[in-house]
Amino acid sequence: QVQLVESGGGLVQAGGSLRLSCATSGIIFRILSMGWYRQAPGNQRELVARITSDGITNYADSVKGRFTISRDNAKDTMYLQMNSLKPEDTAVYYCNKVPPLRPGTVDYWGKGTLVTVSS
Repeated sequence: QVQLVESGGGLVQAGGSLRLSCATSGIIFRILSMGWYRQAPGNQRELVARITSDGITNYADSVKGRFTISRDNAKDTMYLQMNSLKPEDTAVYYCNKVPPLRPGTVDYWGKGTLVTVSS
């Protein structure tokens, strides 16, 4: 059974930092390109950071230089270090395969973790 469990969100002041974690099960994590997505109120979900199976990373322009994605294949876990946070980073953050997992006819998503950045 596929499970993606995000954690580490919270309320932080602008300029602060958070580290998100994504624990996975039911997938062959080590061979997959994975990513962090986010969805702000009223907006569509967007991919903000991606890491390939061999550790190559890329980022959306909006987070480049502030966020760092990493993975631990031994633990089937992925991370997102977020520094210099801005109010516009406020969103629910989700982890998933890139492109997202689709075990049936719809994409599978975990519950996400809420990040709120106050000004």
